[in-house]
Amino acid sequence: MIIQALAFYAFAFVAIAAGVMVVASRNPVHSVLFLILAFFNASGLFVLIGAEFIAMILIVVYVGAVAVLFLFVVMMLDINFVELRQGFMDYLPVGALIGFILLAELAFVVGAWVVSDDASLVKAASAPVAAEISNTRALGMILYTRYVYLFQAAGVILLIAMIGAIVLTLRSREGVKRQRIADQVARNREETVEIVKVQSGEGV
Repeated sequence: MIIQALAFYAFAFVAIAAGVMVVASRNPVHSVLFLILAFFNASGLFVLIGAEFIAMILIVVYVGAVAVLFLFVVMMLDINFVELRQGFMDYLPVGALIGFILLAELAFVVGAWVVSDDASLVKAASAPVAAEISNTRALGMILYTRYVYLFQAAGVILLIAMIGAIVLTLRSREGVKRQRIADQVARNREETVEIVKVQSGEGV
């Protein structure tokens, strides 16, 4: 039990520190690297509570795809970060207000949890998990029974977003050359091969 508590505090401290460094780092590449570190420590916290499937999904999806994509985008785009930071003070009051509201909401939730005398909250938090059901099966049973409509709605939203991105990418614009696979496949020998008779000693 002491080892689990030490592991929890270690993962939590590193995750919070990495999250702070994501925002505080001046170099965007360093921010993405700290984000990857925060993902790894969050997956460690999921392993401690017995959610191995979610921990692996966090590493495979977010670290293996999203964070690497962020890193490549940041490294490939020529962004003037000095120009982006020029209006920081203009948006500081609005950002401080939103941060204060989020902090107040978190304090309200934690305070309600501590002060509440409802036994159902403690019972729900300490409900044992059946040993014969794996973590993946338990998650699937919740998603496809209680939250099946929300799960399908999220899938439809992601599908619409993917179709919209493809349509915006494939739109025809003037002055932009695009590859037409159908025209390439439909080409015949007469249109592709040109036979040139070169005289001896003249070269091509």
